[in-house]
Amino acid sequence: MRTIVYADGGCDPNPGPGGWGVVVAAPDGTVELCGGEPGTTTNNRMELTAAIKGLEHFPAGAAIEMRCDSQYVVKSVTEWMRGWKAKGWRTTTGEVKNIDLMKRLDELNAARDVKWTWVRGHAGDRLNERADALVHRGRREAKLGKLESRNTAAPVPQPAAAPAAPSQGAALRVDLALGLQVTRAAKAAGVTPDALVDDAIRLYLELGPGEVARLRANRPRGTGAG
Repeated sequence: MRTIVYADGGCDPNPGPGGWGVVVAAPDGTVELCGGEPGTTTNNRMELTAAIKGLEHFPAGAAIEMRCDSQYVVKSVTEWMRGWKAKGWRTTTGEVKNIDLMKRLDELNAARDVKWTWVRGHAGDRLNERADALVHRGRREAKLGKLESRNTAAPVPQPAAAPAAPSQGAALRVDLALGLQVTRAAKAAGVTPDALVDDAIRLYLELGPGEVARLRANRPRGTGAG
């Protein structure tokens, strides 16, 4: 049985600071990995890094299905890499781009049983959306000096279910004005509203009420929502 892994990466702007995110949907629980590059990198390098970090999580011989929304990554491994290697890692125009990452990806892929699957980004796949949210988190944390992080207790995101009885859990109620702000912010970030809210809640829990209150108090005037 293959373990499903989602990998994603990106920059804002491109080139610019970048982040990568990985969701490992293991049978015994989900593992989330993320990190970033605070300097100047590219979308493609971050996409490759995400795939590399996902494969590095597993020992040699592991059976994995790697799901990426980057055709550049998937086709590099499944279609182009053999020809590049036969020509000494060169193309008709010169050395293969991102050759350092390509060689590392090839090394890891060769030592594992990997099925590569392209998935369409921002198409409602919750684990793909979660990996995308981790990209933004990784880029944000890298700017603060934290280049890589890991969460081994993350729940697997589940499809939306029917409303539960009050005794089964608390519902999050958002007023209309706040809901519109969340929708606009999610669109600007390139994520779903659910993913944005999920990431915001995780950040609040990581920082704690005291740190959040301090940051809010020190926020320059005129930067509030509205």
